[in-house]
Amino acid sequence: MTHLPPPAEELRLLDTELRQLDARRALLLARRAWLITALRPPVAPPPPPPPVRRPETTAPRVQNVLLVLGGALLTIAAIAFTLVSWGRMGIAGRALVLGAVTLAALGSPVLLLRHRLRSTAEAVAGLGLALTVLDVYALHEVALPETNGLGYAAIASALLAALWTAYGLALGGTRRPAGEAAAPARLTLRLPLPTALAAAQLPLILWAAAADAGAPVMTGALLVTAALDTAVALRVPVRSVCLVAAVGAYGLGGWGSFAAGWLSWTATGPSAVARAAALLLFAAAVALAAAWRLPDTNVATWVASAGGLLTVAALGGVPRSSLPGEWTAPGYLVCAVAVLAAVRTRLPEPMRRGLALAAASVQAVAVVWALPPVTVALLGPVARVGRVWTGAPSTAREAVTPVGVPWPPYAATAPLVLVVVATVLAVAVRGTEWRPRATIGASALVWAAALVLPAALDIPYWAGMSAQGLTIVAALAYVARSAEPRPVLFLPALVSSVSLACLSLAAEDTTLGVLAALTVLFAAVSGRSRLAPVAALAYATALASAVGASLGWQSPYIALLVLLVPVVAALLAARLAGSPARVPVEVTGAVAGLLAVGLAVPDPPLLALVLALCAVIAAGTAAREDRRPAGYAATALFVLAAWVRLACWGVGSVEAYTLPVTVPALLVGAFGRRKDPLTSSWTAYGAGLSVTLVPSLLTAWIDPDWPRPLLLGVAALAVTLVGARHRLRAPLVLGGGVLALDALHELAPYLVQMAGALPRWVPPALAGLVLLALGATYEQRIRDARRVREVLGRMR
Repeated sequence: MTHLPPPAEELRLLDTELRQLDARRALLLARRAWLITALRPPVAPPPPPPPVRRPETTAPRVQNVLLVLGGALLTIAAIAFTLVSWGRMGIAGRALVLGAVTLAALGSPVLLLRHRLRSTAEAVAGLGLALTVLDVYALHEVALPETNGLGYAAIASALLAALWTAYGLALGGTRRPAGEAAAPARLTLRLPLPTALAAAQLPLILWAAAADAGAPVMTGALLVTAALDTAVALRVPVRSVCLVAAVGAYGLGGWGSFAAGWLSWTATGPSAVARAAALLLFAAAVALAAAWRLPDTNVATWVASAGGLLTVAALGGVPRSSLPGEWTAPGYLVCAVAVLAAVRTRLPEPMRRGLALAAASVQAVAVVWALPPVTVALLGPVARVGRVWTGAPSTAREAVTPVGVPWPPYAATAPLVLVVVATVLAVAVRGTEWRPRATIGASALVWAAALVLPAALDIPYWAGMSAQGLTIVAALAYVARSAEPRPVLFLPALVSSVSLACLSLAAEDTTLGVLAALTVLFAAVSGRSRLAPVAALAYATALASAVGASLGWQSPYIALLVLLVPVVAALLAARLAGSPARVPVEVTGAVAGLLAVGLAVPDPPLLALVLALCAVIAAGTAAREDRRPAGYAATALFVLAAWVRLACWGVGSVEAYTLPVTVPALLVGAFGRRKDPLTSSWTAYGAGLSVTLVPSLLTAWIDPDWPRPLLLGVAALAVTLVGARHRLRAPLVLGGGVLALDALHELAPYLVQMAGALPRWVPPALAGLVLLALGATYEQRIRDARRVREVLGRMR
């Protein structure tokens, strides 16, 4: 018998065979499907469906347009009938016709609503409302022609508003037929109630106009109407009514608030101020009440902000009429601070944000009001630069106001305004995110107040200078004690120091003392800010110039004093390795060096000395590993110094000017090739050799004597031999080229004589012979040329 495997093993074998059969079957089915697809003829794509013409508008829109157009035409016809055909009928006929048409127009919507024709009912109701206006007009023309037109319009608008309101409420809900239980239970008219509210905007305004009331009464009418609109907008849930009420509240409220503010600003007596304040407080109460009830937080914030501004305008206008003009801004500012105290109460969050925004806006306006005197105190001393040491002024205000620039009016309280706003910033802003910014802003405002205070108080000149100096000391002390000094904290001290330095230019002793003090102060805090060393060096430069001018020195000798600043800058930069202030210090030293060079220009011998000293400073800077490029500046300065000195001695030889450049350039090139043997000879020696050889060759060509061409030829020969000896391409080409051109220059007279002695046919004959010789040995010449090129190519 055949040996059978165990059942488990046999089951495993059967499963394996079945999986292989399934895989083979799937492969064959896929191949079969592909063959069927390949053998079928291609099927053309179905044609695109024809375009469907869509209507350009909807049926409800067409219906509404027709209804509105029909109602408008009927209204126009009624107006024409009232104005044109009215006189052709008797009183009874006129009343009968107009009354019948009005009643028909007002009663038809009842039947139309029962038949679910609300759009038609709205159109007919609009016609009926327009007819009531014509009825009122007709009544005035026939029965009451002698009455005041504005008074009659006020009463008529009030009656029409009441009538339309009652009409809208009466037709506010009409039951549907009993068989339509699934549909909504009521259909309403949307037009009468918002129309009634629109008519209700007129009675108080027209009544005030009819009574020829003054501006306060008219403003009160506007504000009362806006208050009624606000109440309707907050309490009536109908959207169309809310929209009309909101438009009336914002429009009339804004108009009335502006009028009340203008009354407060122009009021001269206590009674006028009190009336204007009462109007503004009423408007503010309406705005704040609306902000309390508004559901939208953003809108509530802005409305509360408007209420806060109106409150400040009301309270700040009371003392304005009885105090001098310079106390106007502080009065409003104090009221804004009082409003800001409400932020700490339990008012809703939108109201607190709005009141804070209003207070901040008033404070911002107060700061802007205080900016003109600050600007004059800051920029006015700059005019002293053109009037150095012409005499000290008597007062601080005279010192900061240049000729033709008056002191701003009402500026006596500008420091108080700035200090109050700074105090508010320091006390009110407590959040961790805004606290640093508020601190910086408060510091800047206190600095501005201290800057403008001497001129605002008009104290003596020396007292103003002392006060500004103390301000700088305080600002620098604040920078020195700050945990993380930032440039924004250093700027007030720097700006004040510039202003103080300009103020000190009025007197000689004051200039020297102030510049010395500023140099010492900024040097003392040089480790706390990257700008402090720069300021110290800048004031040291100004001090050196002022000391020289005080001693009566001329500008070239003052340049020697100014050179002390680049020396100090170079030494200080060496100690500031890795500091952000290193580059600004070096730049300041370079600028001081340029100033010294400019001062020494009138005296060429002293200019050469200044240039040489600047070159020494640059060479000392280049001794540091990370400042090697300063060596190029040192070389250039040495060369310039040598040229200026040669010019002072009256030296006219070109080589005297070019050799001081060639020698350092060749030394630098040799040093570079020693460090990097792959450096090309053109890079190392090309510029140095060209500086001397090319100008000397140009000069030799126009020199009639023989020593210069002879010396140039000897030098060019030596350069060529050195290039050939060391296989350097640049010396070989430059030396050989200059030697050939120099020799041609020397042989030129003889060549000219020979050309004049030869017959005219000799040059063409020689040219022909040369061409024949070249043609005969063309291949050899090409091989020789390639050999010369390869030789030059192997040179470095």
